[in-house]
Amino acid sequence: MGLDFSVVPDYLDVIFLGALWTIAITVGAAVLSFFGGIFFAVIALYAPTLVRLPLRAFEWLFMGTPLLLQLFLIYFGLVQIGIDLPAFVAGVVGLGLHFAVYNSELIQTAIVAVDKGQMEAARTVGLSRGQALRKVVIPQAVRDVIPPIGNNMIALLKDSALVSVIGVTELTLSAQLAIGRTYRPFEFYVVAALFYYIINLGMEAVLRRIERRVQAAR
Repeated sequence: MGLDFSVVPDYLDVIFLGALWTIAITVGAAVLSFFGGIFFAVIALYAPTLVRLPLRAFEWLFMGTPLLLQLFLIYFGLVQIGIDLPAFVAGVVGLGLHFAVYNSELIQTAIVAVDKGQMEAARTVGLSRGQALRKVVIPQAVRDVIPPIGNNMIALLKDSALVSVIGVTELTLSAQLAIGRTYRPFEFYVVAALFYYIINLGMEAVLRRIERRVQAAR
């Protein structure tokens, strides 16, 4: 018995491929959660009640149930009503919608905090309400919540491991496949953890650069 990392190099191609799928899932879900959060925030604040109430029910569903259950509902449940999503797409949609709800709460707070005079000034120069929101209010609100949204993106990366349960061969499942062939769980889970850490460092560097650019643009 004992540790034997000499088996790892033979399966690095599997691990690398899993890491690439993890990055792809994270990027896709992050984009969906960001723009979805803005969309949900605007609806929650400005849409008519008949539109706003179903959104509130949707948000309650995603905030009040586990992400794992949501992935099962999207991948296995939607098939029963004729919506058959590939596992990768289901994973991106599930993660994206889950974090879009949390981003929406942040963005709503930031929109409300924007000085109402900004909207009034935009309207006086001829912008419609929608244009004022899109060009004046929302950009200011988003700038204020970049750091907490960045934290959500880091959490999204970690939660991307859950898509392995619906068959997406991301980093965690790739490590499990290697373990199934070598019976060396400790070695491959350590390697997977190192890859997650490296990806996490890369995301943090990108987020810090975005924050600096946003601060410089003020």
